[in-house]
Amino acid sequence: MAGLNRVMLIGNLGQDPELRFTQGGQPVLNLRIATNESFVNRDGERQDRTEWHTVIIWGKRGEGLNKVLAKGKQLFIEGRLQTRSWDGKDGAKRYATEVVATEVILLGGNGSRERQNTPGAGTPAYSGGADSPQHGDDDIPF
Repeated sequence: MAGLNRVMLIGNLGQDPELRFTQGGQPVLNLRIATNESFVNRDGERQDRTEWHTVIIWGKRGEGLNKVLAKGKQLFIEGRLQTRSWDGKDGAKRYATEVVATEVILLGGNGSRERQNTPGAGTPAYSGGADSPQHGDDDIPF
């Protein structure tokens, strides 16, 4: 049976991006995106809820986006969920679920959607493909 692993988010960067490199020299950009939701509770009061998402962008596109992204920037992110695990210093098993981005579109500015282009006109800021590698837990530097 086939499956579908797809995530789409529109949110704001909660902090400046963090660019790191694997031991093999592969760049990986780490983003923290906040999405907000408003709803009315049982008592008729408006409530706001913020969810935080960790987004990973591999390769040269991550390096390029690191130069133009800053805290507060609104983004559209499309990608897939990935869960990794490791043993903590206390011996307990730890888990992290992250969005591995396949597309990033910068939003906001003058009210229109902007596409951040990397070298090569007409290409999106990040579009998964051949340079969207599969990495094991040992390759992730954090």
